[in-house]
Amino acid sequence: MMRRPRTTAVKPVEYRDMDSDLSFSQTMSSDEDCEEWRPPEPKPKAPSKTARASVAGEKKAAVKRTAKPKEPKVPKPPKAPKVPKEPKPRAPRKPAAERKTQAAKVPRDPGAPRLAGTKRKKIDKKDDKAGEDKGEKQTDGHEGNMAEEGGPSIRMKEERLSFIVSDSHQADRWAGEGSSLAGFKAKKEEVEDFTFDEPCQKKPKTNQPTALPSSQANTLRNELNMDWDLIEVLSTLTCVERWVCVNIISLLREENTVPFMVRYRKEMINHMDADAVRDVQLVYDELCTLAKKTQSVIQTLKKDGVLTDELEKDLRSCRSADELDHVYSPYKKGSKLTKARRAKALGLEEAASTLMDSPHTLDLRAWVKPGTEGLSSLEEVATGVEHILADMIAKDPETLTYVKTLCENSFVTIQSSVSKSALKEKEQEKSAKGHQKPGPQQNKNKDMDKFNLYFDFTCNVQRIQSHQTLAINRGESLKILTVKVNIPDRVKSDFTRWCINNRWRTRTFAREELNAIIRNAVEDSYKRLILPFLTRSYRTKLTSTAEKESIALFVRNLRQRLLVCPVRGSVIMGVDPGFRHGCKLAILSPTSQILQTDVVYLHNSGQHREADKLCHLMTKYSCTRVVIGNGTACRETESFFADLISRRCFQPLDVSYCITNEAGASIYSVSPEAVKEMPELDPNIRSAVSIGRRVQDPLAELVKIDPKHIGIGTYQHDVSAGALKAALDGVVQECVSFVGVDINICSEILMRHVAGLNAGRAKSIAEWREQNGPFMNREQLKLVKGMGPKTYQQCAGFIRINPQTLHSAKSSPHPAPAVPEKPAAKKGKGKSSANIPTSCNPLDQTCIHPESYDVAQRFLSLVGGRADQIGSAGLRQCVEHKVRTSSVEELARTVDTSPETLKLIIDGLTQPPGFDIRQNFGQADFKRGIVSMSDLRVGAVLTGRVDNTTLFGAFVDIGVGRSGLIHKSHITLDKLPVSQRRRSLALGPGERVEVRVLNVDPQRGRIGLDLIRVLQ
Repeated sequence: MMRRPRTTAVKPVEYRDMDSDLSFSQTMSSDEDCEEWRPPEPKPKAPSKTARASVAGEKKAAVKRTAKPKEPKVPKPPKAPKVPKEPKPRAPRKPAAERKTQAAKVPRDPGAPRLAGTKRKKIDKKDDKAGEDKGEKQTDGHEGNMAEEGGPSIRMKEERLSFIVSDSHQADRWAGEGSSLAGFKAKKEEVEDFTFDEPCQKKPKTNQPTALPSSQANTLRNELNMDWDLIEVLSTLTCVERWVCVNIISLLREENTVPFMVRYRKEMINHMDADAVRDVQLVYDELCTLAKKTQSVIQTLKKDGVLTDELEKDLRSCRSADELDHVYSPYKKGSKLTKARRAKALGLEEAASTLMDSPHTLDLRAWVKPGTEGLSSLEEVATGVEHILADMIAKDPETLTYVKTLCENSFVTIQSSVSKSALKEKEQEKSAKGHQKPGPQQNKNKDMDKFNLYFDFTCNVQRIQSHQTLAINRGESLKILTVKVNIPDRVKSDFTRWCINNRWRTRTFAREELNAIIRNAVEDSYKRLILPFLTRSYRTKLTSTAEKESIALFVRNLRQRLLVCPVRGSVIMGVDPGFRHGCKLAILSPTSQILQTDVVYLHNSGQHREADKLCHLMTKYSCTRVVIGNGTACRETESFFADLISRRCFQPLDVSYCITNEAGASIYSVSPEAVKEMPELDPNIRSAVSIGRRVQDPLAELVKIDPKHIGIGTYQHDVSAGALKAALDGVVQECVSFVGVDINICSEILMRHVAGLNAGRAKSIAEWREQNGPFMNREQLKLVKGMGPKTYQQCAGFIRINPQTLHSAKSSPHPAPAVPEKPAAKKGKGKSSANIPTSCNPLDQTCIHPESYDVAQRFLSLVGGRADQIGSAGLRQCVEHKVRTSSVEELARTVDTSPETLKLIIDGLTQPPGFDIRQNFGQADFKRGIVSMSDLRVGAVLTGRVDNTTLFGAFVDIGVGRSGLIHKSHITLDKLPVSQRRRSLALGPGERVEVRVLNVDPQRGRIGLDLIRVLQ
């Protein structure tokens, strides 16, 4: 039974998704919806379904398409069966339409097409009404609205820089190219045609985006088969313009990687950074997962025979997993029959409907059936009607929206206290104080001590910090804390009054005993159904927000750690310190080759002999840099080297040392990758090699280790393991891709993280390189097994062919016959007939994508330069002169490309050979002396480097063996550079800072610091 909407003054307010940080307050007007999103026409449906049929045969997309409730409708159009038989005629036509309209091609993503082609139900008008009542300004046309909303959204996304560099122009040097829709053809993967079309021109649509094409809009609108619009919800949750959301979804369906989109499809995503694109991708995946789960629930309920039109509508209206669970939980198998369902089974639903619509005709005595349980008396009948009404109230969207609004305007708190079981264990511990306690019990007691702050903790849910939420969750999981959400009694009284007088008021006059039934139903619904739902929603929202912030912190810290500037051109000694088993040494060449390994015992008798051995090794290999791991015996080893340096034992060498984080080195030393790379070495020696290489090339070494083991962030065990792994893998891929890899010298492990590549393709590239010699140009990548057009498109721009390493690698000649033989061994389709040149292309050492080579050649002709002049001062002067005389926009029109593409081409042509974006980031700090914690004095001003960032502050290594903490209250805007003031996380690992000592606690090993300034 549906409750009729009332016309009385209702205050529909913003819908707040409990799984998200953002609300649905930014609703679009109904006029705008009608103008921009037109209902689906009958004609576009057939191509959509046939396209889905054609794509079903590609790659692995069909693996997860098992549950398709609407699938029998696909073969209805007569053209559908012809698509698999004649794929080639459709290949050129499909992308042409996409380039003109940016229409979302039918996805290869296995999660997207499951619900495609189904009809979308009409959106409830309450959202529009809510927007009007709240007084939100909405323009009549889509263009005007986007012009208004574009500004704040753009400013918000500009605050979140993917890489923090000293100059914003430098960021564009490695992350920016314009929109180019080349190579997006559905059938190219089958015929392996590697040709790229000319990049299409698309002006930035920040101010005046054009309306979305109706066919594309309808496809995205109907695909999830929910009662809300996918693009509208996605745009609202992410604060991203609708046209950008459509483009991102389309690009993701095309199997484009985030680094490729950020660098080579910049116009399509409105110049968003990688973090912002991943946020949109994450929310989109969550909505698709919700739609899939909803469809599964509907099929289950239909099979059980309990699905009604009203229930299906409620399910399809859910916008979060919490809401879906709230609606579905009474019908789950195994759960006891709810009170409302038992009352409905007795036939009392009609009585409840009559009570609301025409109470003057209702006589409850007519429903009394003596001898029937639940209907034997008037009181039992009234109770059954109350239960049905309570269930209706708890599932009504308008009612839930109203009660959420009341909570948002009230002082809702979360409270934690020590659990009874923990108190009982503590009392037992005191009573058994004289007896020897086992180890596990001692550990449990230590855990309890960690949660002292939360034994009597209360905080407003709108002000609680993320690290507090995660700490409370951990204490609750350990059964040390009990947690509850306190909602003020005023919410209940206001909610009850509103329900009785407005939403759930009878249509006609009702007798007092019937009004009492409604009043009891409202109170029962609030206490038994709505209050637990609100509590779950608050806990879920707080946890989700805390997890997202913690993962964002991990991502930020990992990016900073990976992009530390490498130390090149020096022989380095890596030291894995130790006491009993000695200090393991590994001397590495400037190219990270192992020159010699050894073990010295610096902390036992015979130190003079070991010192002589060290001096001999350092002198023999002219080693001037020592890298010491920060593990056991680090401080003693550092003191030993500092003493040798002060006594000038290494003369004439100018030796310095640094301390580096060795987290994950021991795990890596016993991994299969390390065994394969250094089979003859002891695991302890491998750790020393890894420690040294972390300073020589941090990115190349740290990608070998699981990001969770690098020692960054906090609460990694309290967040979703899947979400954390996906985010960290994404930032590793982003860093490796934007830095670029020299394909002829990089390791197979590093290649795995290039956008578009994986372990199998990286192995194939390494095998091809081993069998055929070095790659002469990017085109030869097409000959590698498993390298299809889409893979080549994604990875080609991030792979470099460095002329210097190419010449050094030419010692083993490249056999000519291998070129035609290799494709024949793979598929023999397309590759055997490919005419791959064997000459070098100077553009292959730049960040310019092969799809833009023609544009680059036209630009070189325009400025009067040649490709072999790349990076030279002469070409740089010619380009700068041309840009000064003509604007970039004008030059872009001349060479028939977009301004963003041209900017990237200019960067690629003018950057010096071997340019590395990491040169803008800090390098490891080498020193020659040592300072102890006892030397610190309150008020002393020191310089240090941020070691780790947490949700409550930043730990800074000031060279005393213990990191000091700058509490977040001391990280204020006036102490930060202008470029960092708008960042949500102000400091990151590797940044050099000037600090003042606030307090020193030698017993607990704690140092309190105050931030003075960030050193550039």
